[in-house]
Amino acid sequence: MINKISPSIADALSVVQDGHTVLIGGFGTSGIPAELIDGLIEHGARELTVVNNNAGNGDTGLAALLAAGRVRKIVCSFPRQADSHVFDGLYRAGKIELELVPQGNLAERLRAAGAGIGGFFTPTGYGTALAEGKETREINGRHYVFESPLAGDVALIKAERGDRWGNLTYRKAARNFGPVMAMAARHSSTPRPSSHPASLLEKSFASTAWPPKPAASRGPYELPETQQGRTRATRGARHPRRCLCEPRHRHAHAGGEPPRSGY
Repeated sequence: MINKISPSIADALSVVQDGHTVLIGGFGTSGIPAELIDGLIEHGARELTVVNNNAGNGDTGLAALLAAGRVRKIVCSFPRQADSHVFDGLYRAGKIELELVPQGNLAERLRAAGAGIGGFFTPTGYGTALAEGKETREINGRHYVFESPLAGDVALIKAERGDRWGNLTYRKAARNFGPVMAMAARHSSTPRPSSHPASLLEKSFASTAWPPKPAASRGPYELPETQQGRTRATRGARHPRRCLCEPRHRHAHAGGEPPRSGY
């Protein structure tokens, strides 16, 4: 039986080794897999290359991993912000390398790695310091720079739901880089939803869609408990429709004048 659920955080992160490239999902503080990052700190792996949209916020999560001295290089699109003091201090002291990548290029490089594409040409970054040392071409009168795929050894991402097959779904903006990072890494881990013990994790290749059930296996649709016993006519009775123009009409009649056309 296929079961990609690991019994503990330590077991899920046992594949991480010194010098690995670790893809960490999240956009600012949205979708950061904090439990897995804490587990990575306890794991003890060093000389890591970390790929994330940012370079850590405050003193927790990715910032804590940087402060622990476990990261040799970070690849990101937005390293500096109001609370990125941990990264700022390390970078100014020469204790961490930075590869700056435009945000769209970062997402596409990850997607290219997951899709098996050997690279792509993009106009973003052409003629800037970000294009130095890279192949450039003129295509149909427009200049492009070549970007290589960005693969990882391990991806740490956060999902709202997961199953034993490794299918994941995300909550709103917490999705961000999750799907492309899961595709671009050899191993992917995500915390289980809150209805399960926090120590259970998916260690798997992740997708964003649940496999749909055949129509014959679906049961009859049931209303939520809050609406059971209420008919179509009564379900909306609690919030009757109101005419938005009434206050304006009352205001006009109060002055003794009928509403003007188009008022």
